Amino acid sequence: MGKDGPSIPDEEWERFLREAEAGTQDAPEEPSARARMVARRLREESGPPEAWRAHRPPRRRGGKGWYVVGLLVVVGLLVVALVPGQVAGWFGGGGGDSTPLAAESERPDQPPPTEIAAELPTLEEPFRGSPAARWGDGTAGIGLPAARATGWMSKEQVAQALDRSRDFLAASSLDAGVLRGERPKKAIALINPHQRDVQDYVAAAFSAPDRDNDPRLLFSRFDSTKVRLVGDVVKTRGRITYREGERGAVEVTADVTYVYPVVRAAAGSDEVARTIVRREIVMSWDDPEKVVTEPGTFSLVSYKADTTNGGCDSVTGYFTPEFRTERGAEDAGGGPEVDPYDRSTSMDERMREAGDAECGTATRS
Repeated sequence: MGKDGPSIPDEEWERFLREAEAGTQDAPEEPSARARMVARRLREESGPPEAWRAHRPPRRRGGKGWYVVGLLVVVGLLVVALVPGQVAGWFGGGGGDSTPLAAESERPDQPPPTEIAAELPTLEEPFRGSPAARWGDGTAGIGLPAARATGWMSKEQVAQALDRSRDFLAASSLDAGVLRGERPKKAIALINPHQRDVQDYVAAAFSAPDRDNDPRLLFSRFDSTKVRLVGDVVKTRGRITYREGERGAVEVTADVTYVYPVVRAAAGSDEVARTIVRREIVMSWDDPEKVVTEPGTFSLVSYKADTTNGGCDSVTGYFTPEFRTERGAEDAGGGPEVDPYDRSTSMDERMREAGDAECGTATRS
């Protein structure tokens, strides 16, 4: 049990076990028990390994992908050097279209234009040469649906659950202190403290991070002694959806891509790199009469993360971006090529394409 949430009293736990053994239909269920049943069912299925990895419960290793920028960036720089006039306006900057995009309400049917970016990011324009230049700032880039009565919740309660779900995204992936490496206390406080497996994961992730307990799967963190964010804007693109889940719960899914521009922490550094993270998080706002929970908290159903330039082999608990001057041709990556700005495929599809590869090649940064 993590130290961020109270334990279930022994008397309540014993009562729960007695009622469960007696077959009581309306006894509240501990969230982690549900997760174990799902895991057992999936292990017994005879489908391909990719299907299991795409649906792994929390704390499993598979729900993530790490990519480094490959040789295509070098090719892009060569094209820019040879024909700068022809590519001067692509992807914003140099007179290109900089009109902000409307909020994403559904999955796009194609990725952003794939022309090679003409200009590199700068301290003044950290999103220059990137599709993210037209994305929203912070939570403004996360589409929120209209609320309607669903499951055990009224329309007003659903609206509140959606707002709190977005609050979790802000507290885990946009908070300035968390980005500097601080513990995400506000985000952790929104997770059901009775979900023991998740609380154990959180405790281990911040005390002894490893591949099974990696805080970067849920939280965006940089080591402030090595890199710092450029400005105070993180570009985002994504959406929140919901449906009725198990036992009448309101199940909220957030699928969001975050773009973080950084420079080295050393004074006078001006080379800008970008770390790009796409996360899919499924949150269950449970009926307290059916699941052991606390008011204002959700149970974590699943989470997946796909990261570009965040540190492929490094498991320090922080994103560890590389810069152009540190990257050679041998760093192109041996896995599949991936466009980190492409949101036209689902995260399950992205995981299947990645296969067992720990690292791949990002086609742009």
